[in-house]
Amino acid sequence: MKIGFYPGCSLTGASREYNESLLAIAKEAGIELCEITDWNCCGATAAHNLNKELSLSLPARNLALAELEEMDELVVPCAACFNRLIMTQHELDENKEIKIQIEEKLQMPLNNRIKILNVLQFIEQHIVSHLNTLIKKQLNFDVACYYGCLLVRPQKVMKSERFEDPMSMDVIMQKLGANPIDWPFKTECCGAGFSVSKPKIVGELSGKIVRDAVNRGAKAIVVACPMCHSNLDMRRPAIEAYLDMKVDIPVIYITQAIALALGLTPRQAGINRHFVPVNLPVNS
Repeated sequence: MKIGFYPGCSLTGASREYNESLLAIAKEAGIELCEITDWNCCGATAAHNLNKELSLSLPARNLALAELEEMDELVVPCAACFNRLIMTQHELDENKEIKIQIEEKLQMPLNNRIKILNVLQFIEQHIVSHLNTLIKKQLNFDVACYYGCLLVRPQKVMKSERFEDPMSMDVIMQKLGANPIDWPFKTECCGAGFSVSKPKIVGELSGKIVRDAVNRGAKAIVVACPMCHSNLDMRRPAIEAYLDMKVDIPVIYITQAIALALGLTPRQAGINRHFVPVNLPVNS
């Protein structure tokens, strides 16, 4: 099976372990993720604050390219990229005049009908059905499933029934043998794009998330967003300064958790690339 794939900037750079683990588990399930040819940056967190037309044109070009390659579904693992593409699709559906302007700007037709999947939707729809036969090791530990802001919001577009208490990642982790804890920080903000400009704020917001996960007995925090991972993992010094204590709970991507359960090596899952060392118990 072949499915369209938009990696975005993060998965080709700072979050390459996310890319590696996603491609690895897709291969195990017999799925080929076909990267959009000549894709461009989606504008991420900055463009829609500065220039409305640009903020729509950047994601729209990727959608138009995917249509030219006759992709019916498009997997977008980065939560920020997913948000920009799904919001652009929504806005172009709602405003036909803007859609015409964007098509003229791009000089490309845009049917705007590709099914856009975030990583959790992709796993639910294309990976979960294979897990019973693919799982080789049970993940025998408590986990905190952290969804962040962008996978479930805005609720009007995402149509999330449980946008304050999502469960899809929890269900996936249960299938891997892990025990998701019940906690109130699933969709709290980690500091997002303040990671570079205001790391102290990131330390405080992420620190509250990490502290609660540790207090509730979690042995790992599981994420599905490069920015969330960066803030919770790379900004650990700022977190520890805010908490005034050392915390060694690791942060892993949902795709890495699946890779470990499928028996792939830590290197194949990109575990070696983390700032906080990952050493989690698994049962054969």
